[in-house]
Amino acid sequence: MIEEFFSDAFFAAIAAIGFSAISNPPGKAYLFCALIAAAGHSIRFLLMSPGLMDMPIIPASAIASFVIGLLAVLLSPLARIPAETFLFPSLLPMIPGIYAYRAFGGLAMCLFHTTETDYYHFFYLFSTNGLVCLFIIFGMVVGGTLPVFILKRIAYRATR
Repeated sequence: MIEEFFSDAFFAAIAAIGFSAISNPPGKAYLFCALIAAAGHSIRFLLMSPGLMDMPIIPASAIASFVIGLLAVLLSPLARIPAETFLFPSLLPMIPGIYAYRAFGGLAMCLFHTTETDYYHFFYLFSTNGLVCLFIIFGMVVGGTLPVFILKRIAYRATR
C-alpha cells in the first residue's frame, strides 16, 4: 500500500511537470506543480483505497481537486506566480482518460453492431463511462476553481 501511494504521487508529479512544460512557466514553478499534483493525486488515491475510505472516484476527484486548488492558491504568494500556473498542470494528471476511452469505444462499437441487444450493450457502456467521465471533470473544475474564488485576496496578491 505504501509503495503504491508513493508510486502514485511520483508519477502524478512527473505528469504535472510534463503538462506544465507545455505552457513554459518560470523555472521555479515546476517544483510547485510537481508537489501540488503529487499531494492531490495521493489524496484521491487514499480516498479511493478499499481499506481506508473506499470512496467512489467522482467525489474523491472533487475533494482532491479542491485540495489542489487550495495548495495552488496558498503557495502562489510564496512563489510570486499566479495560482493558475500551478493549478491547471496539477489537475491534468487526474483527468479520467480510461473512462473517456471506454466511452468513445462504446460509441464506436454501437455503430458496428446491428443487433439490438449488442447495440444497447455498447450504448450502455458509452453512456455509463461518458457520464462518469463528465462528472469527474465537472467535479475537478468546481473543486479546483472554488479556492481561487474563496481566497480571492491571496490568489490576486501573488502577482502584486
